[in-house]
Amino acid sequence: MNEFFTNYGLIILLVVLLIFMFWSSRRRMAKQKLEQEQRARQTVPGAEVLLQGGLYGTIVSYDPENLDQPAVVEIAPGVDIKVHSQAILRVVEPSDAPLTEDDFEPEASAPVVAPVDDFPTDDGARVTDDKSDAADPDAEPGTKPQA
Repeated sequence: MNEFFTNYGLIILLVVLLIFMFWSSRRRMAKQKLEQEQRARQTVPGAEVLLQGGLYGTIVSYDPENLDQPAVVEIAPGVDIKVHSQAILRVVEPSDAPLTEDDFEPEASAPVVAPVDDFPTDDGARVTDDKSDAADPDAEPGTKPQA
């Protein structure tokens, strides 16, 4: 028995490896074909898509039967481009509610803070923030210059 594996073990291992590679390749191809068919069903005129290059657009024309024919995608109003059908990465699902300008307005309850010209210190004195501190380089920061 030991002599059998010594003589034929490597051949058996190679055959098992080839069978596994063939099986996994077929399985991967079937999965890709299923995904491609599903994408073709979703890719209809009017659907928003993401292209391989990162561009978003809307399908104008697409022939799922002939994948060699280019698809026409509108990337801006009046701007149509022809792309290979495999350049369509995926169909983008629309969001539940489109954002409007009102979504970006500040809330009415948010307090509006005006800039402050002077700051209280720990000892209760007020220090003004004027730019005349630079006139005297020996003066302490945050104090008013002496007249």
